Amino acid sequence: MRAHTSSRVGGTRATALVSAAVLVATLLTGCSVIADRLPGGSTPTLTPLEVPSEQRDLARFYEQRLDWVDCGRGECAELTVPVDYADPDGETIEISVLRVPSSSRRERIGSIVVNPGGPGGSGVDYASAADLIVGADVRRRFDIVGFDPRGVARSAPIDCLDDATMDEYLSLAVTPDESEDEAAAGFDEEFVQGCSTNVGDLLGHVSTLDAARDMDVLRAALGEERLNYLGKSYGTYLGAVYAEQFPERVGRFVLDGALPPDLGMDELTIGQAVGFERSSRAWAADCVEQGCPLGDDPDEVVQGLSDLLERLSVDPVPVSGDSRVDELTSGWAFYGIIRPMYDEGMWTFLTEALRDVVEREDGTALMSLANAYLERSPSGVYLGNLIESNMVINCLDRGGIPDVEEARARAAEEAPIWGPLLTAESSPCQVWPTGPVGGVRTISASGAAPIVVIGTTRDPATPYEWAKRLADQLESGVLVSYDGDGHTAYMRGNDCVDRAIDAFYVDGVVPEDGLQC
Repeated sequence: MRAHTSSRVGGTRATALVSAAVLVATLLTGCSVIADRLPGGSTPTLTPLEVPSEQRDLARFYEQRLDWVDCGRGECAELTVPVDYADPDGETIEISVLRVPSSSRRERIGSIVVNPGGPGGSGVDYASAADLIVGADVRRRFDIVGFDPRGVARSAPIDCLDDATMDEYLSLAVTPDESEDEAAAGFDEEFVQGCSTNVGDLLGHVSTLDAARDMDVLRAALGEERLNYLGKSYGTYLGAVYAEQFPERVGRFVLDGALPPDLGMDELTIGQAVGFERSSRAWAADCVEQGCPLGDDPDEVVQGLSDLLERLSVDPVPVSGDSRVDELTSGWAFYGIIRPMYDEGMWTFLTEALRDVVEREDGTALMSLANAYLERSPSGVYLGNLIESNMVINCLDRGGIPDVEEARARAAEEAPIWGPLLTAESSPCQVWPTGPVGGVRTISASGAAPIVVIGTTRDPATPYEWAKRLADQLESGVLVSYDGDGHTAYMRGNDCVDRAIDAFYVDGVVPEDGLQC
C-alpha cells in the first residue's frame, strides 16, 4: 500500500502499516477527548529518576525535567534527545509530547505511553483521544502520554517532496504501463534525493531503534521506574524493539496488531497482501448483502474490485471539490479502497463510494476516502508527513526486497487479487543509500515482564499469524486472540478483549495465554 500501509516501500505499494493511525481522525470526529482538570489543581511535576549506570554519558538527557504547559487538549512539553546516541555531545532535536492527565488524582497509578502505528502516526494526536483509546478504569488510573517519534509530525519532521510532487507520485496507476513504471522509478530517485537534501544528518537517525531509545529517555522524564505502554500496529514493533533494548524496564506492555521484527520487507508485503485479500472477501460478503455494484457473490465482487482498478488505470472518472485533482486514477482509488478495510464500520461508505464510481462515473466519494487515508485536504495540502516518514523509517528498519521477482510471484500465488497490486511498483528502499539500522531479527526480550500481544483473525494490515509469531518469539509473550474484522482489537467494541486489557493495566492481572475472544 503506497503510503503508510501503503507507500512505495520495499518494492511494493505496501510499506508497513498505518495501523490505528488511520483511525485517529475517526476517533476525533465529533468527540470530546480532553480530560477535565483534576480536582484540586493541575498534576504535579514529576521528578526524573536517577540515571541508569550504563547511560551516564546521556545524563543530561535522562535528568531533564519536562516543562508542561496547557495546550488545550492536554499538557504539552518537549523532550530533548541527541540526534545520534553515539555522539551525545552533538546536535539535539526536540520530541513533541502530550500528556492527558488521569481523570482521578486519588486513584492515579502512573503513565501509559501510547503509539498508534505507521510508522509515521502521531502519538500526540493519538493521546489526545485518550477517552477513546483506553477504558474508563484505565483513564482514571493513568496519565495517557503520546509522543511524535523523531522525524514524525511535530518532532523534526521529515520533508522530502512538495505537495504537488507527492500528488503526482501517489496518483500513478496501480497496474502501470511501461512509461508509468519508469516514472515511478524516477520518483523513487527524486524522493531519495529530496530526503538527502532537505533532511540532512537526521536522515540516518530516525529508525525505530532511535525512537525506542527516545522512549526510554521519556520514561525517565516521566518519573517511571518501568514503562507502561500501548502500541498498535507498527507501535508493536516499536514496543518490541524497546523491550529488546531495555527488558528490565518493561512495565505493563500491550502490543495490538503485531508486526514481528523478523519480517523482511518481502514477507511483510506478502503477508499484508494475504491480509487484505482476506479482509476484502469479508467486505465483499457484506457488500452483496447491501446490493453490491460489483457483483452478486463475494468472488465476483472481489474480482470486480480488481477489474475496476485496472479500468481506472486507463480511464479515470471525474472528481469534484478537490482543487488539485480532477479525476480519480487507479492510484487514488487504491487508497480510497484501502482506508475502509481497516474498520468494518466503514464498509458501507466504501460500497456507496464504489456505487458512485460504477453507476454514476463519479469518483468524489472515493477520493475523499483516499484523502482521509493520506492525511490530505481537498485543497491538496498534506496535513502531516505520514507518507514521507513512513517510507524513510521503513527503509531504515528493513531495507528493500532482496528478490523482487520472486516476491511478486509468491504474492500473486498467495493473494491473487492484492498480491499483484502490492508488488507492482518500484520503491525508494530499493535505491536507499544506507543499509538497515538494527536489521531484520528475532526479538525475545529475555527478562522482560509479561508482554500481552493481541491478534485479530481477519486483520487486513497485520495478519493474525503475525501476532502468534511475535507472542511465540517474546520470552514473556502472552497471546490474546479476537475473532473479528478490522485492524487491531482493544477498544474496538469487544468486551472480552477490553476487560482483559483493562484488568492488566489497572490490576496487573495478566490475561490467560491463548485467551480467545
